[in-house]
Amino acid sequence: MIFSSPIFLFGFLPIVLLLYYSSPRVMKNVILLLSSLFFYTWGEVFYVLVMVASIFSNYFFGWLLYNKQKKQQKRKIYISVGITVNLALLFFFKYANFIIDNVNKLLSTVNVAPVHLDTIHLPLGISFFTFQAVSYLVDVYRKDVPAQKNILNLSLYISLFPQLIAGPIVRYHDIIPQLNHRTHSFNLFSSGVQRFIYGLAKKMLLANSLGEVADLIFALSGNDLTLLLAWIGIFSYTLQIYFDFSGYSDMAVGLGRMFGFRFQENFNYPYIARSLREFWRRWHISLSTWFRDYLYIPLGGSRVSTGRVYMNLLTVFILTGLWHGADWNFLFWGLFHGVFLAAEHAGLSRILKKIGTPMQHMYALTVVVTGWVFFRTETFAQAFDYLYAMINLYNYQTTTLQFAQVFSSEAIYAFVAASMLSMPVYAWIKTKIATKTGLIFDKYTVTNFFLIKIPKLGFASLLLFLSIVKIASSTYNPFIYFRF
Repeated sequence: MIFSSPIFLFGFLPIVLLLYYSSPRVMKNVILLLSSLFFYTWGEVFYVLVMVASIFSNYFFGWLLYNKQKKQQKRKIYISVGITVNLALLFFFKYANFIIDNVNKLLSTVNVAPVHLDTIHLPLGISFFTFQAVSYLVDVYRKDVPAQKNILNLSLYISLFPQLIAGPIVRYHDIIPQLNHRTHSFNLFSSGVQRFIYGLAKKMLLANSLGEVADLIFALSGNDLTLLLAWIGIFSYTLQIYFDFSGYSDMAVGLGRMFGFRFQENFNYPYIARSLREFWRRWHISLSTWFRDYLYIPLGGSRVSTGRVYMNLLTVFILTGLWHGADWNFLFWGLFHGVFLAAEHAGLSRILKKIGTPMQHMYALTVVVTGWVFFRTETFAQAFDYLYAMINLYNYQTTTLQFAQVFSSEAIYAFVAASMLSMPVYAWIKTKIATKTGLIFDKYTVTNFFLIKIPKLGFASLLLFLSIVKIASSTYNPFIYFRF
């Protein structure tokens, strides 16, 4: 069940909201927990037991870690075993087939019989809820928070459906106060509905339209993939993955607000970054900060020798690549980013400061877009063929027919709109209007109601209508980050 499906929009969500707000306060978490388990079971059937096993395992280790009578040495053993259990679960479902496939390739070179392993199903969202479980254990181990005594609350933290499938990754120490004492208000609920609609529109009207273009172009090969088409394809994918994932994050944040939760922002206009370091402060913020706090800093961060800093950066980003998928292309994509981050730490950042803002943006965007080629393709051969097409000046001629076959009028509109909205255009317009008129957008006055609130309501209603029309008329509706 995905957020942009009719069964979610017109069945699951209205029913859950009705049950939630008609139930007494003491039952609200129970309603949310049962709804979240049902939501996951709808798509994964008995694989919900994997999540249930994770919940009970982490509840047990959390209790062991917080027992005040335990010596520090035993606590170190418990945290090590607890994290190992979580990562072993992730390792088995996500990486076992990848490892066996590569072992078999090596065995074939020495004429040894291959190891047989049936294809293992990858449970949806396992990367996300595993990282959330690890953050719980580490927070308890560091004594930042007490262990959760109520297993229902821990279950809700790990399984909460708005951010269960594709994030954002919610830290335990951030969410625990909200599990016990969150507040509800009409303003919070209405802002959640608005945020959900914006995210749905990003997904349906922009990401999906651009995704169809990217899929068609990345399927081309040889002379059919011209210089122009190659650049159109990668820019379409660059925008698609941003609006697909940020759209999902917006919907998750919006749903959270509807139920009284406040999740952290996951994106902050990453394509306006002037360096790779800034890009990762703006892209998938919950993941990059998770790796920073639970891996990079414990490894020593930037407080160790220069060589160790480089190794820490490469380690973090190789694992970031593997977190996204069990594939050599993902590993290389992470290594690719890690190399540039290490280079910036080594002195490239000082050079960038001297070349001016436009060149800084061009550098960051070039590196990011090049990296997306490896992220999107399935093999190194396909990736390098695509990169070659992007620089092959001898194959630049693109006929009107070729262009028309991949780029519809709808896709052109989506491309232009997405390009503009990938920059803080709304914030700029908001500032200009406030400066010229003196209107304060977030202040509730009669003037604001007629000049700002009603137009925003009308615009959100239009986006919702267009998104529903798109849902009803199209069968193309993937979520890129569901595979992670």
